[in-house]
Amino acid sequence: MPRLVINGLEARYGSLKVLDGIDLDVASGDVVGLIGPSGSGKSTILRTLVGLTPPAAGSVEIDGEHIDYAKPGDVRRLRDRLAIVFQQYNLFQNMTVLQNVMIAPTKIKKRAAAEVREEAVRLLAKVGLADKLDRYPDELSGGQQQRVAIARALALRPEILLLDEVTAALDPELVSEVLDTIRVLAREGMTMLIVSHEMGFIREVSKEVVFMDAGRVVERGTPAKIFDAPEEARTRDFVSKILRH
Repeated sequence: MPRLVINGLEARYGSLKVLDGIDLDVASGDVVGLIGPSGSGKSTILRTLVGLTPPAAGSVEIDGEHIDYAKPGDVRRLRDRLAIVFQQYNLFQNMTVLQNVMIAPTKIKKRAAAEVREEAVRLLAKVGLADKLDRYPDELSGGQQQRVAIARALALRPEILLLDEVTAALDPELVSEVLDTIRVLAREGMTMLIVSHEMGFIREVSKEVVFMDAGRVVERGTPAKIFDAPEEARTRDFVSKILRH
C-alpha cells in the first residue's frame, strides 16, 4: 500500500482553479520530484497537503487513513506526520539556531526539553551545522539558514517531508550544500516530495518524476523516461527547453 494517496485533488484561489484533478501516490521511502513551469500547481500540491490551502475536491489518504481537511483534529494529526520546508527560511531571528530547531517539538508537541535538545544537536550535526548551535540566523549564510530550516522540520519527526523550492532563494554557490543535505535524507529512506527547478538534482535523487502543467499531471515516470523519452508533447517541449540551458 502506498504511504500517500491523492485522488482527484482540486484547489482554487478565488475563481482560479490551480489544481485540477490531481492523482498521485507515493510509496514509503520514495522520493518524488515535481517539475513543470511556474504556475503549474506544484507548490500548491504541497500547501494543500499540509492544510495551508484548502482542497476544493478530492481525497488524501496517509497509510489508508482519510484526511478530512474540514476537521481541525484531522489537520493537527496530519501535521504530526508531514513537515514542509519553504523557499524562505522563516527562522526566528531572535533565537539561536538550536532554539529555532527546538521550539516546535517543545512548545507544540510538549516533548521534554532535554530529549529535544539532544535530538536537535544530532540533527544540526547531520546537516553540517554542529558548530553553529549558538549563532543567530543573521550570522549565517542563506544556505546555512536553509539547512537549519530542514533540521527544524526533521525535529518534528515527519513521516513525509515536503520541500518547496528550497534552493530558489540561494546564491548559486550555496545551492550544493542544501542539495547535499537532501541527498543524505534520500539515502536514509526519507519519503519526500520535492518541488525544484534543479533538474539535474531531481533526475539524480528522484525515484519518480511528475511533470505538471496548468494544474494537472501531464506525465509521470522514472527520471530516465521523463527526461530522455517523454511520451507527451507538452513534456517533450518543456524538457527540450530546460535541457538547452
